[in-house]
Amino acid sequence: MNAAEPLVSVVVPVYNTEDFLAECLESVLAQTYQRWELVVADNRSTDRSRQIAEEMARRDSRVRVITADTHIPQVPNYNRALTLMSPDSRYCKLIQADDWMFPECLARMVEVAEADREIGIVGGYTVLGDYLWCQGLEYPSRSVPGREVCRRHLLKGGSVFGSPTSLMYRSDLVRARHPFYSETSMFEDTAVCYDILEHAKYGFVHQVLSYARVDQGSMSARLIGYNAWLLHEVQIVRQYGPRFLTPEEFSERWGELTRKYFRFLGGAALRGRPPEFWRYHREGLAEIGIGLSRGRIAALACAAAVDLVLNPKATVERLLGIERN
Repeated sequence: MNAAEPLVSVVVPVYNTEDFLAECLESVLAQTYQRWELVVADNRSTDRSRQIAEEMARRDSRVRVITADTHIPQVPNYNRALTLMSPDSRYCKLIQADDWMFPECLARMVEVAEADREIGIVGGYTVLGDYLWCQGLEYPSRSVPGREVCRRHLLKGGSVFGSPTSLMYRSDLVRARHPFYSETSMFEDTAVCYDILEHAKYGFVHQVLSYARVDQGSMSARLIGYNAWLLHEVQIVRQYGPRFLTPEEFSERWGELTRKYFRFLGGAALRGRPPEFWRYHREGLAEIGIGLSRGRIAALACAAAVDLVLNPKATVERLLGIERN
């Protein structure tokens, strides 16, 4: 290990992930880059997660296992875990406990970050199940103004930032935010990217660096049928569009996106969805100051029914397309 290399704090928040945790931690030990510490923050697991992590710590002195005094929700646990990283670390790499990194992940990310100290976040391609995630930055760009990346995401959508596992942050920026992730937002990981990249550059490695598991029992898997990605896009454009887009760009993008979103809700009202579906969308819209009353849902259903009668083929194709996105 070269002491001149920057220290990377790899932080793994853990709660009851014994089926995948060993694979996640082994991927850190297998890194070609050697100057790292691994902080395993156990959120009072009731399975063998802590024992698995402690076995890793006995194998490598760079691994620290810290068990919390009390169990707390997921996002507060992520924030608590990030406070445990070394004060000497220059970069912070959070990994969700059921994901893992390819061997060159840290080496390639540090290489890009060290080439330009204005970079606040480094990303790279992530395999999500069988899908290539975090696309949108043209090759061979390795460093671009953060505002440019955010504008592109706002105007075109897509999966630019991925999940926390996809990214590496500059540690001083992590320490400067209290808490790092918002604990009241549905899109806290993307919001962090926008806040940081308003004043920093975005670095990117054109290489597959990490793997994100699609767990059929996870919240994200259950939300696929809710079209959470479309709601997420509406939230992001509403909150950050005025900060990154011109008034004309924001007006056009907001109109386009909300028409698509409310058509989706109208179709959902026609087909019938469980109360959990409507609770999720109602809470998501409330977060950006938009109400979704029963009367509005009924009006959306009526509009969808009229559209279906007047344009049956186009309406069905559009609704099916929205469901698949």
